This record gives sequence, structure tokens and C-alpha cells, in this order.
Amino acid sequence: MPVSTKLIQSRISSVKNTRKITKAMELVAASKMRKATARVIASRPYSKMAWEIISELSRTGKADHPLLVKRELINKILVVLITSDRGLCGGFNAQIIKRTVEFFKSSEGKDIDIIACGKYAERAARKNKKKAIAFFNDLANNPAYRDVAPVGKLVIDEYSKGSYEKVMLAFTDFKSAISQIPRIMPLLPLEPITGLGEVGEEEKSDEAKLPVNYEYKFEPNIREVLDKMLPRLVETQIYQAILESAASEHSARMVAMKNASDSATEMIDDLTFTFNQARQAGITKEILEISSGKIALENN
Repeated sequence: MPVSTKLIQSRISSVKNTRKITKAMELVAASKMRKATARVIASRPYSKMAWEIISELSRTGKADHPLLVKRELINKILVVLITSDRGLCGGFNAQIIKRTVEFFKSSEGKDIDIIACGKYAERAARKNKKKAIAFFNDLANNPAYRDVAPVGKLVIDEYSKGSYEKVMLAFTDFKSAISQIPRIMPLLPLEPITGLGEVGEEEKSDEAKLPVNYEYKFEPNIREVLDKMLPRLVETQIYQAILESAASEHSARMVAMKNASDSATEMIDDLTFTFNQARQAGITKEILEISSGKIALENN
């Protein structure tokens, strides 16, 4: 059957409109990614310095706090799962959810609950029949430290009450615009998040990595200082993970929208070629009909 040129033109117009949308979304995601990356870089020095203090205190044996002591029996685990609230970001959510499900399978026999940060985390909890004790949405779009404080408080309260023996943090580590790695790291008892993407940071020389001994003085005493410091450190860990996930989400969306725009361009080229073929076939058919009619008149 002949292809309608009007139908092809309508299809081309529709794809062009879609390309305009995906291109705009790509530019918006690129802008948000740059801002999120800047936040990731800015937040790392504080977290790193805080962990240096805790590590030094642990090394000298001065740090003795419930949030630092590992518990022998692990029966109940709480997972803070960080995903996005919106789609159109490629495999961003699928990758971290897949990694979390693998953790569920490797922890078979243990009771696992979830704190869902993001709508896709909530869906993953329902799909895998895990109890979600709390839901936090709209954190990744424009994350602020004060928005993360309730998550940290809930985690510390549940862990301090003995509801869970271990708390894990599931998030996506941002390494570059084309590389995001899903990770699950221990949060409580407190352990530093190591091996992050280190965006924009240069490798330090071996001399800079030499251990340095510090002498700390605490007023009024070390326990009261740690009671104030460690909860902030938990919040900082969660905030850092949300920043990493936010940068990863915007990067994944930027790449997905760029691929969609490129695919739309290829589709427009194919449709234009088909349109030209159909138009040429129509012209050829009309010429043949006119020629046949002329010949028939001449013969008569």
C-alpha cells in the first residue's frame, strides 16, 4: 500500500516536538548536574576532617560510644535506600535497586527494613515485600542539610533503642558524567564512607598520606563531645550519600535525554527519506497516468 505523505509529515512534526522537549530536559539536567557536583566537592572536606578526628580517637582508644561499638549478633538490619522521585533517567534507579536486592539475598535469614528516600525506593520496598518504616520524598531535587536531619535522627533513635543491630546506606556514587556506581555501605556502627568518586580532586602524594598524631582536649569531657558530634556525623554521611545520588541522577538524566534527542534526529532523517520516496513515487505515478492517458487518446 502506498504511504500517505500527510501521515509521514505529521509523524515528523511529532518527533521534532519531542526532540525539543528532550533537548530542553538535557540542558536542565546538565545545569543541575553542575550544581550538584559542586555541592559534592564542597561537602567532602568537612566529612573527611570529622572522620580523621574519630579515627584518631579510635586508634588511641579514647573513643568509647554506643554508635561506634560493633554488635556481635546481627538479626535485624535497617537499609536507608536512596533513589530518585522522577523517572526518565536511564538505568539510575534500576541499578541501585538491583544492588539492594542482591544485598537482601546475601542477608537471607535476617530481618531487613527500609527507610525509603525517593518514590522509587518506596516502590522497591513494596515489590520486594520489605517493611518501609518511613518515607522521605523530594530530597534529591535540591538537597539541603536541614532536610536530611530527620532521616539521621530516625536512624540514630532506632539504632540506639536496639531496634536494629546494623544500619546500611544504599546510594549511587557519582564518579563522572558517564559513570555512576551503586553502592551499599555500613552506616551504623559508624564507619567512614571510603572510595567515593573524589570528583575534581587530584591524587595526593604519598608524603601527604603519612599518618599524623594529634592531641585533642575535650571540654567538658569526651563523652559529651561525642554525644554532640557523632549524630552530626551520621547526618553528614546521609547528606553526602544524597548529594552523590543527586549528582548521579542528574547525570543519568542528561545522558538519557541526549540519547533520546539523538534517536529523534535519526528517526526524523529516516522519516524524511521515506517522505521523499513516497512523494517521488506519487509524482512518478501521476506522470505515468498522464502519459498513458495521452497515448490512449492518440490511439483513438
